[in-house]
Amino acid sequence: MSTAAAARATAAVPSIPRDDDGPVFRAPWEAQAFAMALTLHERGVFTWSEWASALAEEIKRAQAAGDPDTGETYYLHWLATLERLVASKGVTSSEALHRYRDAWDHAADRTPHGQPIVLGPEDFG
Repeated sequence: MSTAAAARATAAVPSIPRDDDGPVFRAPWEAQAFAMALTLHERGVFTWSEWASALAEEIKRAQAAGDPDTGETYYLHWLATLERLVASKGVTSSEALHRYRDAWDHAADRTPHGQPIVLGPEDFG
């Protein structure tokens, strides 16, 4: 992820958690979700205004369902928005996303604590 791309994203989507150096993440998966969105934007899958609108809708849905909006769930909303947009744009299907989510869950369940999770054919049930 380039610094320039991250700077453009934080300028286009003001809600991104940041400090003086740019976006901040509490866990590696948050940075990975951020990077995926940047890459898809750079490839023309969506505009930043389209992204910001979809993210705002996702956050409103979560708040209506009881999300306390403390900032701790921001990247969960980011990921849900990413999934929704790639499915609606035909990049992949919701079914494929669920299939991989379930496979990763299965792989995590069978992986001993402290070991890397390796996704294999057996995880796709």
